[in-house]
Amino acid sequence: MAAGAEPVAAARAQSRQRRARAGDAAAATWVQRVEYAVVRAVAAVLAALPLGVALRLGAMVGTLVYLLSWPHRRIGMRNLAIAFPERSLAERRRILRHSLQNLGRTAVEFVRVPRMSDDELRQMVRFEDEAWWAEAITRERPTGALILSGHFGNWELLVYAHGRRGHPVTMVHRGIANPLIDRWLNDIRARAGTKLVRKARAATGVLRALKHGDLLVLPFDQNSTRGLAVFVPFFGLAAATNSGIARIALRSGAPVVPAFIVRQGRSGQHVVHVLPILEAEHTGDFERDVVYNTERFSRVFEDMVRRYPEQWLWVHRRWKTRPPGEARFY
Repeated sequence: MAAGAEPVAAARAQSRQRRARAGDAAAATWVQRVEYAVVRAVAAVLAALPLGVALRLGAMVGTLVYLLSWPHRRIGMRNLAIAFPERSLAERRRILRHSLQNLGRTAVEFVRVPRMSDDELRQMVRFEDEAWWAEAITRERPTGALILSGHFGNWELLVYAHGRRGHPVTMVHRGIANPLIDRWLNDIRARAGTKLVRKARAATGVLRALKHGDLLVLPFDQNSTRGLAVFVPFFGLAAATNSGIARIALRSGAPVVPAFIVRQGRSGQHVVHVLPILEAEHTGDFERDVVYNTERFSRVFEDMVRRYPEQWLWVHRRWKTRPPGEARFY
């Protein structure tokens, strides 16, 4: 880039961000503005409290959701009955309660990370074998890599801590309804170098990211209703699963890296488990290969949920979309 071009580009980027924020503010309803103000005020209080106190408050909120939100509890218990029919009702209730407590702690940690130093983040999040992981992701290859993960542990912290270690990722992102909160959350992500690809423009953005050698995170563990959905077993029951990772891996040759962040008990300490790297398997029948590889990746995800069931988001309607002719679950 020519001398003087970088400051100009930075100024233009800042100008675009200011216009985007102004557009979000103009598009927001008064209810969304009030909602945003309340969320920012709560976040400021949580960020100012000692970490242990804030985590306990987050867990209390999760417990209240478990006790008071009947729709979420009904979905979660339905999912757990599908996944663990052999477990007692009391055990399934315990898993769901702890899952929602983890969600509360996750929210608390995310609003605090912008104030943390790199050293504090390294103490908070460690990798099982960070030297091997750093060597694997910086290895020269003709394309980027696909990260297989999902709404597990503190998934936002996994991406954030990874970026602050000097290895930012690109995420396929679906915005939330409140544009002001969505912009604020994205600004936090951007502090770790995270790049966002809007789901509506995912095809172009994903190809560009892989061409540039990026680490790419796509949603994998949620119910899929679009044309990319294929039905593969998840806990023994057909689940509409996004086949995007398999399709991209098959076409690009990009490796698939399973990575999961696991909270240590009730603490604010986390360990990142990086599982053996997967390569897409080819038989020559592309659509058949898509289903087969999606099933392989789903088995990896299911295995982690079986090992750490309290760390997954059970209140999502994972089996909502059914194969033709099958009854609805929710």
